[in-house]
Amino acid sequence: MAILVARGTRLLVGGISGRYAQAQVREMLAYGTRIVAGVSPGRGGQTVEGVPVYDTVAETLPHRPEAAVLYVPAPAVRDAAVEALEAGLKVVVIVAEGVPAHDAAYIRAVAEDQGAWVVGPNTAGLISPGQCLAGSIAPAYTAPGPIGVLSRSGTLAFEVARTLTAAGWGQSTLVDIGGDGITGRSVADYLRAFAEDPETKAVVLVGEVGGRKEYEAAEVVPSLGLPVIAYVAGRSAPVGRRMGHAGALIARVEDSADAKREALRRTGCLVADTIWEIPGLLAQALGGGDPAMRHSAGGRT
Repeated sequence: MAILVARGTRLLVGGISGRYAQAQVREMLAYGTRIVAGVSPGRGGQTVEGVPVYDTVAETLPHRPEAAVLYVPAPAVRDAAVEALEAGLKVVVIVAEGVPAHDAAYIRAVAEDQGAWVVGPNTAGLISPGQCLAGSIAPAYTAPGPIGVLSRSGTLAFEVARTLTAAGWGQSTLVDIGGDGITGRSVADYLRAFAEDPETKAVVLVGEVGGRKEYEAAEVVPSLGLPVIAYVAGRSAPVGRRMGHAGALIARVEDSADAKREALRRTGCLVADTIWEIPGLLAQALGGGDPAMRHSAGGRT
């Protein structure tokens, strides 16, 4: 099992005619992702890597798309995301960085009204290993298994996945929720989704300085019923400086990595000092790392 995308998910790619989008389409198709259509206004009737291209999302509906990855520039994100959501797609991945905050807030409100998920903005997407890649997460770093991974940073998500896989811990789904200050869903929503997935046995939460997402997580951890291993990057980050992402700014003491680590520890999370400690903490949380709890079929041994 997995969350948000799984084997057979029918994917639409917005902005499919762009050079970067085309490269990602090749990667997703090679992984086995079922891309049923693309949208690029003015390019209707063309194909990209064998995928039919349409001018509007409405024209793609005979293909019954369920999720979308949008490779459109930040100023075009609001219209593209709302078009996909109002057409009934239940997962929309927004890759672009620098989406205006008021546009991101509006998209989030539309998604809530539609009962849909928005991943991002400013995300590398998500992958359910062995099943579906929706974005640019490197499949070679992942393997199927029972560990959910939730990260505010694409780069850290890649490194955590690679570390887990090398240690024998496969993943159910890995999600880069997005690095901007306003993202499509709360961390609490993602954690609840993992808790409801019968195949996910633990979650690795990768946080960073700035914002309140880790505090949102801390509020729900005690009610999840599954272990959460937390790593918060940026312990040496200076106050008042943005660290990479729009959402990674220490404006107050509560925004610091140490404050967030303590809040998560108080709720029962096992907190790693480094990424490389995470596999050991998983083994501790799951009873010594029984091999049966590790890779599912298709993973490394």
